[in-house]
Amino acid sequence: MHLPYDPKTDLEIDRVIMAAPSTIWRCWTEPELLKQWFCPKPVEMEEVRLDPRPGGAFYARMRTPSGKIVETDGCILVFKPDNMLVFTDALAPGFHPRKRSFLTTVVLLSPEVLGTRYIIRALHADEEANKAHENMGFHQGWGQSTDQLEDLAKSLR
Repeated sequence: MHLPYDPKTDLEIDRVIMAAPSTIWRCWTEPELLKQWFCPKPVEMEEVRLDPRPGGAFYARMRTPSGKIVETDGCILVFKPDNMLVFTDALAPGFHPRKRSFLTTVVLLSPEVLGTRYIIRALHADEEANKAHENMGFHQGWGQSTDQLEDLAKSLR
């Protein structure tokens, strides 16, 4: 499935990771693996809950070195093993609308000769939210998490 990219509202990391799509999928969908790479170190992942189906929960609780708790609590929209995962905080599990949201996350995996084309996007409602996320350090933080994902995926071969 092709999803258009809008640089006004979307942020993206696009890389080839030297691991099979099925291995990267495991890193995204097995809570104990997700905990190992999802947030950039030294942030710690304290809890992950996944209900791997459309309408299911995607919940992650992280703790920063200063002790601040950051939570991602949303709903899985698309769950296509080894290919595509989409979740959003605009909806609660069961597709129940929320009053506020920050982003929808899209993960796209496709086989490449040397591994997997890995595209992760943060979709925002408007340019202001997109710029705010970029200024928070999207490319550095999500880039570091992607490095951690690749290291973990390579170790699972």
